[in-house]
Amino acid sequence: MESIDRSESPEQPLQEVTLGNTHITVLGTAHVSRTSADTVEEMLDTGQYDAVAIELCPSRYNALIDPDSLARMDLFQVLKQGKVPMVSASLALGAFQQRMADQFGIRPGEEMRRAIDMGQRHELPVLLIDREVGITLKRIYRNVPWWQRLTLFSGLLASVLSREEIPEEEIERLKEGDVLESAFTQFAEREKHLYQPLIAERDRYMAARIHEEIDQTSHRNLLVVIGAGHLRGLVEELKAIEAEKDQQTATDIVQELDQTPKGSPFWRVFPWLIVVAILSGFVIGFMRSPDLGWTLVRDWVVINGSLSALGALIAGGHVLTVLTAFIAAPLTSLNPTIGAGMVAGGAELFLRKPTVGDFDRLRTDTTTLSGWWKNRVARLFLVFILSSLGSAIGTYVAGFRIFDRLI
Repeated sequence: MESIDRSESPEQPLQEVTLGNTHITVLGTAHVSRTSADTVEEMLDTGQYDAVAIELCPSRYNALIDPDSLARMDLFQVLKQGKVPMVSASLALGAFQQRMADQFGIRPGEEMRRAIDMGQRHELPVLLIDREVGITLKRIYRNVPWWQRLTLFSGLLASVLSREEIPEEEIERLKEGDVLESAFTQFAEREKHLYQPLIAERDRYMAARIHEEIDQTSHRNLLVVIGAGHLRGLVEELKAIEAEKDQQTATDIVQELDQTPKGSPFWRVFPWLIVVAILSGFVIGFMRSPDLGWTLVRDWVVINGSLSALGALIAGGHVLTVLTAFIAAPLTSLNPTIGAGMVAGGAELFLRKPTVGDFDRLRTDTTTLSGWWKNRVARLFLVFILSSLGSAIGTYVAGFRIFDRLI
């Protein structure tokens, strides 16, 4: 195994590695860069490669080659399966990339499109080596302490909504990597909890996927197109996995990093403990006097329902959606298997069905703050998130109010 470092190339950062009979050229790119896209096309036009590997997972690949896939999204299933936060985060990340791409007049991920198009033109296998973005986001969520998650969300929101223009030469010079690193870069640089699942794990995952492909095929010359922020880490992991082959196979590494870490058992039990505590408070109140018991029930309904309804109202929900949130929150908060956001979101979906145009404009509308309220799909997600947040806050506020009256 040998490695040639050409990272100081004036055009694009590039390194070359030989693993067995396979020569690997790793090209670092910026995902909103004309130069990167042109370089990918020029390299694949040389005819010296028999396969191209790209920093995409299957879902991001499908979204790239089939933009209309958003229009086929089953919103009811998204609500039912609790995937709204994950889909919303993906939209926010895509919006950040779209904003930069719009500024420079280039489609997001253009160098990946070029790699796909050129691969098809030259009849080359196109290898998807990145981990599913949903799994990466879940591992980030699990790896970051709960008290930092709000800060992380705020940082992402600020990145998406910032109107500050970024000089194109700055993009070319810094080569931050992909949209995940770009949006979270200020945190990733100083927070090990975030750096590990966002960057280090993906370096290792992509290196393992490359090893898998090499082991299973006869590719002799492979071009790898990745965000330049991954260049050094990927090359180091390619070498490390080669050295570890007697202890762990590439497939083992992929399977290990594809797992979604389980949360602490405490947090699975905690919602039920709250239910028991609230119901116990009602029982104690009625045992003392019916008036006190009904006062506690009133506090629970008014506080929990009002804050959930306020969240739906802030999200721009229909008046009946706001009413639904008010009614649902006190009940769903006593049943952790269903959330107020799911019920309120379902009501909003029934009352204001998104049009084809809403799906078509979803990517562009979510690049602005007002667009999240104007687009019916994005607004539906806001209704889910904000009514859920209001209900969660209401549960604690009402709970403290109940036990304050008992004491």
